[in-house]
Amino acid sequence: MTFNSADILVPKVANPSAWSVVACDQYTSEPAYWEEVKKLADGTPSAYHLVLPEIYLEDDGVDERIKKINKTMTEYCKGGIFEEYKNAYIYIERVQRNGKIRRGVIGAADLEDYEYAKGSKSAIRATEGTVVERIPPRLKVRIDACLELPHVMLLIDDRKRSVIETLGANKASFKKLYDYDLMMDSGHITGWLINEEYKAFLEKELLAFADISSFNEKYGVNEASPLVYAVGDGNHSLATAKEYYNSVLTKGDAESAALARYALVELVNLHDDSLVFEAIHRAIFDVDVNKFYNELSSLCSEGDNGGQSFTFVCAQGEKKLTFTTPTANLTVGSVQTFIDDYISKNGGRVDYIHGEDVVRTLSSNSTTCGILLDAMNKNDLFKTVILDGALPRKTFSMGDACDKRFYTEARRISYK
Repeated sequence: MTFNSADILVPKVANPSAWSVVACDQYTSEPAYWEEVKKLADGTPSAYHLVLPEIYLEDDGVDERIKKINKTMTEYCKGGIFEEYKNAYIYIERVQRNGKIRRGVIGAADLEDYEYAKGSKSAIRATEGTVVERIPPRLKVRIDACLELPHVMLLIDDRKRSVIETLGANKASFKKLYDYDLMMDSGHITGWLINEEYKAFLEKELLAFADISSFNEKYGVNEASPLVYAVGDGNHSLATAKEYYNSVLTKGDAESAALARYALVELVNLHDDSLVFEAIHRAIFDVDVNKFYNELSSLCSEGDNGGQSFTFVCAQGEKKLTFTTPTANLTVGSVQTFIDDYISKNGGRVDYIHGEDVVRTLSSNSTTCGILLDAMNKNDLFKTVILDGALPRKTFSMGDACDKRFYTEARRISYK
């Protein structure tokens, strides 16, 4: 099985709302958010003490912080913080801030069935280009960790809504494991332990998605191997888990390799009503905004001319532009190519922002500008990845930052 049951750790804490924190790659330009999270987690067991928010990756003392994270993981394991559920799947319902419910299943992805390189034909495939330079800092966190906490989301293209939705319809027969509000006005999370009857149902249904004849007919292709699961969120985290597994394999330790081979993930139906593909916008910092705009606009016509259009934002206002000669198949690819080239020649840095208002606020600074992009149609995702491979990095986001996966469950990845 590519998606498997796992020995899942669920926290037994007095204040679960302080336990769960948002994925570490969110709010990377908003230190006030993470300062508030730090206050909420202070003095109580929390996933905040087990992860490294990426806003702090460049800070002094990061290596000491990672050591403290690993030490805290060990303390939590020995201190009875977790209840372990063997060979388990957990059905979850996440109420988002907007009131919509995202339904998912927590289980383990087999990293033997995953390759993140563009052009991969593995059963699990990346949906965006992997920046290999982003893996080493994440690997530093994982390499000496005894636990993983997942924010990876895998998608299945279940147009009939017959798998995860069936679990939800029968959740009354499952044991409820947790049920609480999430911090920072981020909705609510409830989890149920899937019983043996529906574990068998889930595994049987998921095997059908790997049938190559059905796959080729569904997408009108003639492939030798199917894309069964697309990585919807956490592409770089899953790539890090893969590299960690590869490093463990080289040591010849069978027990460690058996643990490292899997990564805890949330499985979600692409067609879940809660999943709205949002564009990921760009904010460009520490640049001469006029120079940036002049070079960019020289490649574009003004207005939305039916091609690859986007909105440029700066302190002086906004302007709609359209590339006259695109350099990629998608607007985001042409935009990213320009930004990367400009920064390599002129300096500056780029961040990837969820929410137009955040980009506008950041761009009020005289040395910062932004680019607003339209979202892609989620129904095109699987076919596009099958035909074209991984999309340009940070092409889309599934919802706002507050609705991203929160760290709740954990799993042992070593017995260090």
